[in-house]
Amino acid sequence: MEPNRLVRARNRMSELGVDVCLLSVGADLPYLIGYEAMPLERLTMLVVPREGDPTLVVPRLEASRVEHDPGLFRLVAWEETEDPVALVAGLMGSPDVVAIGDHTWARFLIELQAHLPGVRWRKAGGVIAALRAVKSLPEIKALARASAAADRVAGALQAGEIPLVGRTEAEVSAEIGRRLIAEGHRKVNFAIVAAGPNAASPHHEAGERVIEHGQVVLCDFGGTMPDGYCSDITRCVHVGDPPADFVDLYAVLQAAQAVAVGAATAGTAASEVDAVARRLIADAGYGEWFIHRIGHGIGLDAHEDPYLVEGNDEPLLAGQVFSIEPGIYVPGRFGARIEDIVVATQDGSRSLNAVSHDLVVLEG
Repeated sequence: MEPNRLVRARNRMSELGVDVCLLSVGADLPYLIGYEAMPLERLTMLVVPREGDPTLVVPRLEASRVEHDPGLFRLVAWEETEDPVALVAGLMGSPDVVAIGDHTWARFLIELQAHLPGVRWRKAGGVIAALRAVKSLPEIKALARASAAADRVAGALQAGEIPLVGRTEAEVSAEIGRRLIAEGHRKVNFAIVAAGPNAASPHHEAGERVIEHGQVVLCDFGGTMPDGYCSDITRCVHVGDPPADFVDLYAVLQAAQAVAVGAATAGTAASEVDAVARRLIADAGYGEWFIHRIGHGIGLDAHEDPYLVEGNDEPLLAGQVFSIEPGIYVPGRFGARIEDIVVATQDGSRSLNAVSHDLVVLEG
């Protein structure tokens, strides 16, 4: 764990006029102190004052899970008969502005508001998200390892090592998940497998549809590595010769993905990266079928800041890592998406995924 993360968080709090930051479930807590709270009805909360020692408040039965570093934070374990919300409120003094973790359960916020009337509340994302969005070199290396592991699974798909025809989407999804684990992931976050017309649904849930010859198979999958960093990749294969209109669609998509990766450099507005791909797709006549943003940040969460979408005119910063994933989805017929994880640098952009972007045609 990097001790200066708490220092940077407090500096950010000072910039924003935040007196106390409260972090519960979600990735902000492990990012700052290396502890991941279980999503329980029992409150776990890190209290970070702008001045003074941070305190981690945990249920007594969870305290043994904490790798406590007294140099970073105090540890307070509450008993079953205690009110943890009152305990947290008592640690905060008399703040004017409090930022609370974006994933904190609403019941705890409502109870805290009752203890702290008159406090102005903000989302802690304004404090922590900006810090997490710019990755250190060790974090980029961790994301590169995750992407390389996902590449090996995608490479097996493209090589025909994962049987498709005659199997259900769910069966293929399960095999992709097993391969992610075998390649070093700690857990599978998702494994979308969408065949034929199901590929026109960007977040299709793999089901009992049997994959047939003559169909596109869209596979979007990722997981979490033991160090907490995530992978996310999408590749399409076609079983048997694809129809000419799908070949045309895919060529446009591949060109759009490449131009967006090229544009994703430090200093470029996030919205412009989305726009360059969207213009190319629209000019080719597919604009109405590109129905989502071009990408999202990735790190300890599979989806985090920055979001590359129209309206986000913030410039990309060197060290930000995100997906570039345009998609074209024709309802009732087929769909396709190509996704890489990309790092913005001062000298350009660098994709962490190296497996082929070409439309791979398999025999079965």
